[in-house]
Amino acid sequence: MVRHRVAGRKLGRPTAQRVALLRALASQLIIHERIITTEAKAKEARSFTEKMITYGKKGTLHHRRLATAKIPNKTVVRKIFDDLAPRYSNRAGGYTRIIKLGRRKGDAAPLAQLELV
Repeated sequence: MVRHRVAGRKLGRPTAQRVALLRALASQLIIHERIITTEAKAKEARSFTEKMITYGKKGTLHHRRLATAKIPNKTVVRKIFDDLAPRYSNRAGGYTRIIKLGRRKGDAAPLAQLELV
């Protein structure tokens, strides 16, 4: 079988665990503005987080509810809409940066730092 037009990474997890992982990574990135994780997780969390910030830039009640459905944490959603959306109001996407850090000592997994620009 060929993976034509199949988007996203499975990250070796069932769907519910993968969704929970992405929510957690995005929440921690928004709170701390910088996290260290594996490259594959960073690349997935980047797209998830950028969609949330785009919701914040649109700023409507509908988009706030969409963001709350994806990340059910009021403080995180509040930070997206009140702090990050005005910061990135003049920027057309590309709110995050991935910096490769080399390999982890224990299992040689490629690490990356994911940060808000």
